[in-house]
Formats: sequence, C-alpha cells, structure tokens
Amino acid sequence: MTRGRTGWFVTIDGPSGVGKSTTVQALHDLLADQGRPATRTAEPTTTALGTFTRSHANTIHGLALACLVAATRYEHVETVIDPALRRGALVVSDRYLPSTLVLQQLDGVPSQFLIDVNRHVPMPDLAVILTAEPGLIAQRITERGITHRWHLDPTGPSREADLYREAATYLTSRGVDVLLLDNSAYTPSDVARRIADAIPTPPIASATSPVPTTPQGT
Repeated sequence: MTRGRTGWFVTIDGPSGVGKSTTVQALHDLLADQGRPATRTAEPTTTALGTFTRSHANTIHGLALACLVAATRYEHVETVIDPALRRGALVVSDRYLPSTLVLQQLDGVPSQFLIDVNRHVPMPDLAVILTAEPGLIAQRITERGITHRWHLDPTGPSREADLYREAATYLTSRGVDVLLLDNSAYTPSDVARRIADAIPTPPIASATSPVPTTPQGT
C-alpha cells in the first residue's frame, strides 16, 4: 500500500482533553511558516462513512464499532493519506492507529482483534503521543463538557493515559519513531516546535511496514 511513496507521515494522538487539535493547528501553522506546508487531516473523517462513525460512536459498541472505525481508516488511507504520500507531501493526521489501540480497548475489544483488523494500514514515520496528568485531563473534560460515553467513567482519564503509554511502547517495538510529549506545562506552540524539530528537512519517507499481527505489551 505504501510502496513507491515519497512523502512523510506524522500522526498525533492522545487522551481526550490533552490538546491534540490545538497542537495540530499550531504545528500546521509553524510548518507553513518554515516553508514546509503539510496536508492536515483527521479521524474520523468528514466523509459519509466518517460522519456516520462519529455520530454513532455513543450507540455502537465493542467489535462492531472497532470494525466501523477500521473501515473509516481504510477509506481515509485510500482517499487522502496514500495519495498525498505518493505526491511527496508531508501528512499530519489528528488521530490514527494509536487512538484505536486505546479507545477500542476501553470499549472492551481485545488488542489482538484491533491489530488484525488494522493489519493493512500504513504505519506512520513519526507517531506523536501527547500526555498530561490525568487530573488535568479530567478538569479539562469537565470544563469542556461530556462529549462521548468514555467521559462518563471517572477512571477513564487514568486508564486512557496508561493505555497510550502502552501504545507508544508497542509502536516503538515495531520500529516506529515515537515522540512521547507531556504537555501539562507547555503551550501548544512549544509542543508544536518539538514535533517540527523531529521532522526531517526535507522529510524523507522511511521503509514503513503494515501493522504486524502479534501485539506486544498489551
């Protein structure tokens, strides 16, 4: 699927309330200022399938939702990510595989199933995992308001943070360059600069491979 690509693929994931979207916007602006414009995208997508997935995530559960999220990702890869990488673009995605390895596990889906159903999606060149203190994340969620059913569990922020650390370890064990950043005490601009510094100039595609079939540390 990634054969012949010349672009570079960055994903940004992390717990709800950690500031992903703000960081992605700051990174997009910084890269543009540096003369390195990026193709910005996000999951779930705004296609009919992506919109359905987002709007029904509170009513569809477990294996069914995991399959729906994977289907949306395959469409995302086929219509946005892979074509952009083949053009040589720098692609930045707000959420990708790490979010699945966390949120769908919180929904009771075994990690092996998640690995299997996402087997053919391309791995990123750089996977950024944003973290923050669970108490701070819980406070941000309270201030912002409950937006999905995972927020109803008071232990959710702590469990989510732990699973993201496990996802980072898993991706690293599979050869993905992972940047784990605690943004509790840093502005989105500071975090964006750390990410930009980790992207080669010009970005050179690595020899990425599909997601392997055997999970580690989950």
